[in-house]
Amino acid sequence: MKVLLTGSNGQLGQALLAQVPANWQVDAVARADLDLSDSDAVYERVARGGYDVVLNAAAYTAVDKAEAEEELAMAVNARAVGAMARALGETGGRLAHVSTDFVFDGTSPRAYRPDDARNPISAYGRSKAAGEDAAGEDAIVLRTAWVYTAGGGNFVRTMLRLMREREELRVVADQIGAPTWAPGLAATLLGLVAKQARGTFHHSDAGVASWYDFAVAIYEEGRALGLLERDVAIVPIPTSAYPTPASRPAFSLLDSSATRAVLGDRPPHWRVNLRTMLKEEKTLG
Repeated sequence: MKVLLTGSNGQLGQALLAQVPANWQVDAVARADLDLSDSDAVYERVARGGYDVVLNAAAYTAVDKAEAEEELAMAVNARAVGAMARALGETGGRLAHVSTDFVFDGTSPRAYRPDDARNPISAYGRSKAAGEDAAGEDAIVLRTAWVYTAGGGNFVRTMLRLMREREELRVVADQIGAPTWAPGLAATLLGLVAKQARGTFHHSDAGVASWYDFAVAIYEEGRALGLLERDVAIVPIPTSAYPTPASRPAFSLLDSSATRAVLGDRPPHWRVNLRTMLKEEKTLG
């Protein structure tokens, strides 16, 4: 199996590299190796590569910055995906593409299913929705949310740093979803590839949380592991008290039951995976 992995230096990319089967021939490329804003270069790389699968773990993810850079976000998150799909359609390969909960508007009364109507409320969300369309019907499109892993740039590590620096943190409590540990996301994506699945799927860790809930758990688990040494007050605040350039869905819980039915598995609760990640973080020092 010959595979192109984009975004190899990212959280998901590193998790995929750690789990790909030993008999796969993987071309791992980072931003410096392939400019995803150049769709012609993306098409050429995929078309001449003879790849059986492209794992697209790369994306423009600067949610707030995208409000001023929507054209760049569209180039990376949509047009590059279209170039991959077009090239693979000509060579007979398959695309496995990662998307986001931000394609939804957050008004659902229940967890979002893969076939629910999309209505992105940010430039980033619009670019990712366009990328899903560009991937085509034969692709795997795997939506996820709140991704983190040891050693990466993410909410967990930011909270740990701030909890060491401050006596009080104010964290949004009215945005609801579920965290996702990158190794679990990688396992799901690879599992869908192995099953030769096609269509849209969802993956996050089990359970429900607000960002405030997540922060409290980081504090409690971090204290238990000796990663934090002093008391920190964590204060819940509404989204209105923390304005950002981009609007975010107030509720973006993803229903992954269809994914679990295909793979026959059940992901751990998000707090279990958080504990595992923090143990790895402690080992990293």
